[in-house]
Amino acid sequence: MTLETQFQDAKKLLGQLIACPSLSREEDGTASIIEGFFRSKGIPTHRLHHNVWATNLLFDPSKPSILLNSHHDTVKPNPSWSVDPWTATEIDGKLMGLGSNDAGASLVCLISTFCHFYEAKLPFNLVIAATGEEEISGTHGIESLLHAKDFPEISWAIIGEPTDCQLAIAEKGLMVIDAVSTGKSGHAAREEGVNAIDLAMEDILKIKAFEFPKTSSLLGPVKTTVTVINAGKQHNVIPAICEFTIDCRVNECYTLDEVLKILQDVVKAELKPRSMRLKPSKIEGQHPIVQAAVKLGIPTFGSPTLSDQALLACPSVKIGPGHSGRSHTADEYILLDELKQGIQTYQTLIEQLNS
Repeated sequence: MTLETQFQDAKKLLGQLIACPSLSREEDGTASIIEGFFRSKGIPTHRLHHNVWATNLLFDPSKPSILLNSHHDTVKPNPSWSVDPWTATEIDGKLMGLGSNDAGASLVCLISTFCHFYEAKLPFNLVIAATGEEEISGTHGIESLLHAKDFPEISWAIIGEPTDCQLAIAEKGLMVIDAVSTGKSGHAAREEGVNAIDLAMEDILKIKAFEFPKTSSLLGPVKTTVTVINAGKQHNVIPAICEFTIDCRVNECYTLDEVLKILQDVVKAELKPRSMRLKPSKIEGQHPIVQAAVKLGIPTFGSPTLSDQALLACPSVKIGPGHSGRSHTADEYILLDELKQGIQTYQTLIEQLNS
């Protein structure tokens, strides 16, 4: 199959996915479209929840398995769209539509790559997984597949996200912490009580000033930002409780547990993480996929944005067509040239691994 044919197939599939609303947890329609595409190519698939996956024709359990994964869920469109977000609109070499850049283009290029190598004899297996709930890091997305009995054991993974076709070899993790400062209520007109807002302000200033000692050459420092605060119900009552939220972006130098313990030693507030699932990641420079990228002249970098990499236990990289800055914006688009570039990049990487 020629590159032009692959491109036209990928473009058509992306248009169909854009036209089918697929907010997180509501991806049934797009999952069915993906199943139908594989069926049209004579490739049997499996489905768990709204996740669709398949293995190459010559799958051999004795060989290592490479996961090709991207997601087909989207965020909600914001009100600023100038065109229908659920219509694939082609203008001036762009394909506009919700999910076109994040991460529909990566997904259809990975699917095209899987189909291209489906019957090939390779020293490794290929496993394609089109998954849901990535935008909310949901438990019924890639995480549920990895725990499914019939899903193959994965040696390492390529995650499709818009990176300008550069290779992300590290990714920051995320930990959201709920903090509670506890004072003592009293009348606002008297010198009584302990104002929990004052206690929280002291802690927030400490968090803002604190610097974690270890800085990553790829991901920079750990970044902690207070993003939500809530206290008080009456103007004349000193609040006994002040709650605030800390957004922690964690580099690969620390575990989430370590970051939590360090922060708890810095502040007086009680800290409770909402989740410890979204871990930072880094792949070694000598890994075959990194070496393949180096040989092909593909730049490597560390990514500050979160993806399904955070839920994987195996080594992984992130790469795909499109630009991260377009994600979640009005009039989201993918350049048609980027779509071709995505297919070429993925296939060249697999060919380099097979050489």
